[in-house]
Amino acid sequence: MRQLARLFVILAAALAGLPAAAQQYPVKPVRVIVSTVPGPLDAFTRILFEKVAAELKQPFVIENRPGAGGNLAAELIAKAPPDGYTLLSAIDTTFTVNPSLYKKLPFDPAKDFATISVPVTYGQMLAVHPSVPANSVAELVTLAKQKRLTYASGGNGTPSHLTYAYFLATAGVDMTHVPYKGTGQSVVDVVGGQVDTIFAVVTGVLPQVKGGKLRALGVSSPQRSGLAPEVPTIAESGFAGFDASFAYAVMAPAGTPEEIVQILNRAIRRALASPDVQEKNRLADYLVTDLDARQSADWLKDNRERWAKVIARAGISAD
Repeated sequence: MRQLARLFVILAAALAGLPAAAQQYPVKPVRVIVSTVPGPLDAFTRILFEKVAAELKQPFVIENRPGAGGNLAAELIAKAPPDGYTLLSAIDTTFTVNPSLYKKLPFDPAKDFATISVPVTYGQMLAVHPSVPANSVAELVTLAKQKRLTYASGGNGTPSHLTYAYFLATAGVDMTHVPYKGTGQSVVDVVGGQVDTIFAVVTGVLPQVKGGKLRALGVSSPQRSGLAPEVPTIAESGFAGFDASFAYAVMAPAGTPEEIVQILNRAIRRALASPDVQEKNRLADYLVTDLDARQSADWLKDNRERWAKVIARAGISAD
């Protein structure tokens, strides 16, 4: 009994040291703004926060606010009350790429947000049309030095464009960029032979690779894809250190109590560890990071600096 009483005293003292908001959080539904239309990020967010809601015993209501590469949703969050009841789920490029891509942003990516989590990362697959006489990354580079090739992307400044720009700069070759309004049509035209090659998310091109309509040469992440382990990384293919990984980011307004940030980060990490979420992430080719809030903020900072160099070198602009 004495041990139990002592435990209650310790627990009460610990709770007394927390702000009232953190002791009770959450006591009402939480809005989660998704920065894209329904698609991969939206699906991931709904799966993740369904688990978080079950643990924290409050609804997490998902809303889609697409536009301007995630800037519209980010601006909304930057101006929201810092109480933990309005969160952002975004592609990391809003915070890592857009600061260099846009001449002016309606928010400060480093100062206007509290980073909760960078829950997963993912890479891109380099694929070519079967008519392109290259069976490896090295052969593609050699071919690009001999003739002018074309590469497709989902649009100027999108992950597919940035990854290819990074690859070309690393390889010391050039190709003609053919941008599209979305990754879907860009893949269709590479499959049709109108464009030679593309970097796209693994799940976006792997069915065409398996069907013989495209040939996979490499993946942009530091590790091989679990869905296509036979395909080497770009780093393994003669470009040591190459890493074009992207991620999802969960953010809150700057000034959100640190205790609330930690509550959410822990709940997200536990959700990611559940077997059903792990399987869904495997099928989506997402790599779980298990980063805490500080490590997640550092990940965004490091990648913001890395992409700034790539964008400057390639002369990419969204304006």
